[in-house]
Amino acid sequence: MKLKFDYNNMMESAIGGQGVTDAQVKAELPRMKQAFDTVTANRGKGWQEWTELPYTPEEELTAMIKDCEEVRAAAESFVVLGIGGSALGPLSAATALLHFRHNELPRERRNAPKYYIEDNVDPERMRALLDVIDLKTAYFNVITKSGETSETLAQFLTLYAALKNALGLAEAKKRVIVTTTLGKGALYEIAVAEGFKIYGVGKGVGGRFSVLCPVGLVPLAVLGVDIRALLEGARDMAAVCTAVDGAKNPALMTAYLQVKAMEAGKNVSVMMPYADGLKCMADFYGQLWGESLGKAVDLSGKTVYAGQTPAKSLGVTDQHSQIQLYTEGPFDKVVTFIAVENFRVSETITDDPSIAGCEFLKGRTFNELITAEFQATRFALAKAKRSNFTVTLPEVSAHTVGELLMYFMYQTAFAGALLNIDAYNQPGVEEGKKATFALMGRKGYEDKMREVMDFPVNREYVI
Repeated sequence: MKLKFDYNNMMESAIGGQGVTDAQVKAELPRMKQAFDTVTANRGKGWQEWTELPYTPEEELTAMIKDCEEVRAAAESFVVLGIGGSALGPLSAATALLHFRHNELPRERRNAPKYYIEDNVDPERMRALLDVIDLKTAYFNVITKSGETSETLAQFLTLYAALKNALGLAEAKKRVIVTTTLGKGALYEIAVAEGFKIYGVGKGVGGRFSVLCPVGLVPLAVLGVDIRALLEGARDMAAVCTAVDGAKNPALMTAYLQVKAMEAGKNVSVMMPYADGLKCMADFYGQLWGESLGKAVDLSGKTVYAGQTPAKSLGVTDQHSQIQLYTEGPFDKVVTFIAVENFRVSETITDDPSIAGCEFLKGRTFNELITAEFQATRFALAKAKRSNFTVTLPEVSAHTVGELLMYFMYQTAFAGALLNIDAYNQPGVEEGKKATFALMGRKGYEDKMREVMDFPVNREYVI
């Protein structure tokens, strides 16, 4: 494992009564052991098939990489159509591993197509995409675990029609790659009928846990990311997460500390990377943490209203917009910092003798400045007795990103077990999906439509 985890500022020794004591940890080792046993006993089973994704057979990876290299050579634009985990996983990894201005680079420097992720159905967004891509050189990856996602199907229908108009049916079929559950769903049936290239999502791999299967691997391979190194990093983290000793298992220990924070009323989890390339990790984490842990009932049927609201923040940017609240507002937050030891470049602050002042900056580096900003913010929060812990990457690489993604998934799984809730269902999401189907007139949802239309609205409260 290359990542480092520092949870000093979650403990009483650093932040006083807002922290957890060593005695509490010792007393609750059986609770941690039970959560560990629950997760590890179900590895590779049911909705925990995601635990086996880092061990994808080499022959499958070789074939995938070969196919993706052909797309990379042919495509000027590569567009992912997906929402939720079908977008946030690929987005977080690609943002971390590609050049920060990837799409603005000339082709010879990109050595890959421009990359677009379309994860919403704002009509202006769809029109804007068509304004900037050339359909004659574009490829599309349509991703939906269920094969029934309204937003993704709407995007597909629109863009496939545009492709056929621009290229003709035979060529249009070559430009669509589908990632979905094999043998199930409207998208799978369409893909088979149209002859699209199809990649499968395991039946026990939920969308928010799917980044290390073709959902994430195909787009990343098309973009030239070393997906073997990504999976190697995930394997290294998975090996650490099998350690029953919380002192050696960062996912288990930080999950426990987060749950203790929830039980103490800290119901907001802030993710604050100190690297612009890692900013979308907060979005990936937000879905994983919020959708997995936000549950009304526990596994015994008891009403618990569990969960912790994820919030995203970017260092240094949000030191100037949010840190005042985190430092002096309610004691209702845990801040997770993501730090980077060695950036991929070093940029020196110009020592301009013609400019008076700013001597403390001249000749130093942006690398030193962002590190100092992180350390200062962590200090300020701890001094104010605010719970926080730090995940440090030695550098941002495919290997360390693989570790980070796997850590987030294991941490979420352990937290779900500690809370005694089902971390893999999403009844709140499903209710909204059903109401959308009804409002769009889908057959079989007439009763839901009546329920929606009969929901009471007091016009006196509408301004």
